[in-house]
Amino acid sequence: MEKPFVIREGFENAKFLHISTDEVYGTLGKEGLFTEETPYAPNSPYSASKASSDFLVRSYFHTYGLPVLTTNCSNNYGPNQHDEKLIPTIIRTALKEEPIPIYGDGKNVRDWLFVSDHCKGIKLVLKKGRFGETYNIGGRNERENIYIAQKICEILDTLQSRKNGKSYKELITFV
Repeated sequence: MEKPFVIREGFENAKFLHISTDEVYGTLGKEGLFTEETPYAPNSPYSASKASSDFLVRSYFHTYGLPVLTTNCSNNYGPNQHDEKLIPTIIRTALKEEPIPIYGDGKNVRDWLFVSDHCKGIKLVLKKGRFGETYNIGGRNERENIYIAQKICEILDTLQSRKNGKSYKELITFV
């Protein structure tokens, strides 16, 4: 088990950056934002696994002095986003004139962060961050999922009207 502690030549000053998610804090409410002091309260297997990985990375800092930095970011959007994420799904299904799936009542709030802004945040943490610390990277752009869906539909209505002349909003389906 000594291999993780063998430092390769040329990497003596390397840092370990662990990129995590704000979902480790639980559900974002209508008011307030998560801070680095917000207690962890993961609500899904995904967020629980991310929280456990955060703790594992933290333990390597405290136990072995590994130079680690952790970031918890909000929901990214932008070019090349995975096809199954919310925004690409809304656009793809709307343009096919298929039902646009919105889970629950659509009132869950997410903070949205453009991918290049996330990259700038990571660069700042790598440059100025203190080892063993966690840094939140967010967009301060909190929106309900239903708002995102409706706004995209409004934009599509102006850019590419449906064949039947109705709004894309009529395709929104709560699942």
